[in-house]
Amino acid sequence: MAEVGAKLIFLSGRLTAAVKNSTKKGTLFFVVHKHKATSLHYDFRLEIGGVMPSWSIPKGPSLDSAVRRLAMPTSDHDLDYRHFEGVLPPGYGAGPVMVWDEGTYNPEVEISKGVRAEVTDRKEAERVASESLKEGNLKFRLYGKKLEGSFALVRTAGFGGKESWLLIKHRDEYSRPGYDAKDYDFSAVSKRSIAQIASEGESGTTPFT
Repeated sequence: MAEVGAKLIFLSGRLTAAVKNSTKKGTLFFVVHKHKATSLHYDFRLEIGGVMPSWSIPKGPSLDSAVRRLAMPTSDHDLDYRHFEGVLPPGYGAGPVMVWDEGTYNPEVEISKGVRAEVTDRKEAERVASESLKEGNLKFRLYGKKLEGSFALVRTAGFGGKESWLLIKHRDEYSRPGYDAKDYDFSAVSKRSIAQIASEGESGTTPFT
């Protein structure tokens, strides 16, 4: 059984086994910002290559494995931006921003059909995540406060010439039929609602673009 970076956790639907020295948590950061700008959406960000490539998800991430969420790529953000929660001024996508979820993640590689392996060595995780992003097919396991388990981001043909992706929840022990992000309107760090953030203002770092 080959190891990637000498540290892997093997998955087949459910967590079945762990190799020695597994961290059981992610090596890279992720964050989901809930942003009420012109329209309400969720910005999904993964640490890759020292920055956070981002995707705008109109309906938000889901733990429902039967759901495919449209994810439109946006600009990369600085790593420090993952801490921001507050109100963005005009020119920065004006409106309240919530840290809807945060945590860490590990990229996954497919060993065989339906069998994936977590890459837990940081250097190898960086390489796999970067290559998967270029290929347009990222598989990863999230360790968040709301989102957990195995996911995929897959690039599609797009609409009207615009690049688009799909966020897909793999079926595992964290799958929850009917899960809808709008039912969880509270911050992962402050517990505030988006309306409270709009009225109370900033509780994070200065915005980065």
